[in-house]
Amino acid sequence: MWVDCTNSPHVLIFRPLIARMRARGHEVTVTARDFAQTLGLLERFGIDHTVVGAHGGAGIPGKARAMTGRSAVLARLARRERFDLAVAHGSTDQPLAARLAGTPQVSMFDYEHAAGMHHWNGRLATRVLVPDAIPEPALRRYGIRSPRLVRYPGLKEEYYLADMVPDEGVSAELGLVAGRVTCVLRPPPEVTLYHRGASTELFASVLDRLAREAEAGRVQTVVLPRTPEQREALRGRPVIVPERPVDGPSLVLAADLVVSAGGTMNREAAALGVPAYTPFAGRLGAVDRRLIAQGRLRRLERAEDVALVPRAHGGRPRLRDPEVLVDLILAPALAPRTPSASMARS
Repeated sequence: MWVDCTNSPHVLIFRPLIARMRARGHEVTVTARDFAQTLGLLERFGIDHTVVGAHGGAGIPGKARAMTGRSAVLARLARRERFDLAVAHGSTDQPLAARLAGTPQVSMFDYEHAAGMHHWNGRLATRVLVPDAIPEPALRRYGIRSPRLVRYPGLKEEYYLADMVPDEGVSAELGLVAGRVTCVLRPPPEVTLYHRGASTELFASVLDRLAREAEAGRVQTVVLPRTPEQREALRGRPVIVPERPVDGPSLVLAADLVVSAGGTMNREAAALGVPAYTPFAGRLGAVDRRLIAQGRLRRLERAEDVALVPRAHGGRPRLRDPEVLVDLILAPALAPRTPSASMARS
């Protein structure tokens, strides 16, 4: 098995799945891109990995150069190692590398509007796994259809958080004070092509409001920057910025609310029963629309909409069996090989 992690959330997604695949007797190799907290989280969780490449920046030319260069290196690695199966979540590099190496590849994603990625990956992948909130017609324009398309019930977060053991030391590590409303903020993904400036402005106004509340001693705010530039911009603010990658889900469980301009942390909060707000100004995906309709996620339009109240800590919602995802991922490797696939690998 070959798992490729290209962003921080991928470490959390695959950590329990890797453990389960190894428990079944499969060998798992992990490659990783140097971006955000990906490498730090792999190290924190003790996952051996090989670093290949880095993020190409916000512009299309830089992204294209980084993708082609990294894919070439990964393809050579895959040919040498002769993997039986590759899997990634939203990777733009692994699908091409796997195709060049003749390796079956499983692509996972949960946001259907990243058209450039899906037009490419959707045609290269052996199997595509998405949440069932995303209707099949929304993916046909990318060439993604059944039976190659498999829609699983619920959120991916409900699977990889199912057997989560909270790190009780997170609060002490960050110096959180008992009795204060704890807010966790994740800034907008400023290097992604679907980002819009409006979410940055709204996020900044939320940060300003929380700064005033912090000075009054009513709240404490933990901000998880994505980039060194975001970290530098927070310098001097009355917020807590972790010095090293933290266990995000454990932090979410310790919080009273989450405000994230990305998707993963909001969905982790929804899965764990923690109030979550999204200031995301791009086109909402089907997963977030469903969560909003269910009242598990709130669309943020003004900083004043954030309810700064303590929540009742205790029991967690019932989550899902991760073995379901493992079975869906492994299926292409366990299926009979076609002559063309065998020839590609020989």
